[in-house]
Amino acid sequence: MTELLLRTVTRTQGNNAALKDGTVVPQGATLDFEEIPVLVQGFRRMVRTLEFDVCEMALTTYLTAKAHGVRFTAVPAFLVRGFHHNAITVDTRHGITEPKHLEGRKVGVSRGYTVTTGVWARSILAAEYGVDLDSITWVLSGDEHVADYRPPANVESIPPGRELDEMLASGELAAVVGVEIDSPDAAPLIPDATEAGFAALRDRGLYPINHLVVIRDELLAERPELGPQVFDAFARSKQLYVERLRAGEVRDKTDRMYARVMELTGADPLPYGIEPNRAVLEELLRHAVDQKILPTAPVLEDVFAPGTRDLTA
Repeated sequence: MTELLLRTVTRTQGNNAALKDGTVVPQGATLDFEEIPVLVQGFRRMVRTLEFDVCEMALTTYLTAKAHGVRFTAVPAFLVRGFHHNAITVDTRHGITEPKHLEGRKVGVSRGYTVTTGVWARSILAAEYGVDLDSITWVLSGDEHVADYRPPANVESIPPGRELDEMLASGELAAVVGVEIDSPDAAPLIPDATEAGFAALRDRGLYPINHLVVIRDELLAERPELGPQVFDAFARSKQLYVERLRAGEVRDKTDRMYARVMELTGADPLPYGIEPNRAVLEELLRHAVDQKILPTAPVLEDVFAPGTRDLTA
């Protein structure tokens, strides 16, 4: 059978480095990498035009796209994880000192309502601090990758010509989510936000997934073995990265985070596969329904390509 040349987008990062430099290659295919400086633009191009064969994808963007009939399917290689307690920023001059103070106010959100960081951040507000998310008006700085998605009634677009940072500074917004604010008056809403994230991991197993990998359905139909082959390649690359972390080779902020997770859990900080991630995936599905991103939660196994549902790495 002819070897496939797969037009591929994935960010260069520790767990993908061995794939990007050719140390690891998939069986039966060649990954032809295209570099996109702003990765979210790759997400949008994949969602709207199926421009790539294999593509890194934000988790809730994928779920939303799948619910609207976009013809790609994920493999359970979870490329990016993180903690989102520090994603919510306030201006300290306006007296917003606890999450419940956001109720009845407006909160800015970077880009779209379905952005994964926003989903996880809102879930923290609701689950850990009892915030009534429906009482808040969410103000978006951009549009949705999935053009057919319609947000709930308490979501609106930013007024023309305005920016989230200046609306936060003026007090029109109580907080912003997923926005870096260069101001001495800006601070995380949640005190000791970094440690709060690790505490959530330790106390309730919260370890959010942000990105996975999708493949065009047309290719999966033609080559059913492609899903497992792509999963295996990403898994082998990831394993080399984890071995480096275990050897103490920590080079940047992301490495330090994963090393800390490994220290806290005693386990691989980037487990791939449905089963080792079932609890956090099902939690994300529940939040997506609660936040009116999905009408109903799909069966978890149906979210992933046949042949990959029992794979772990």
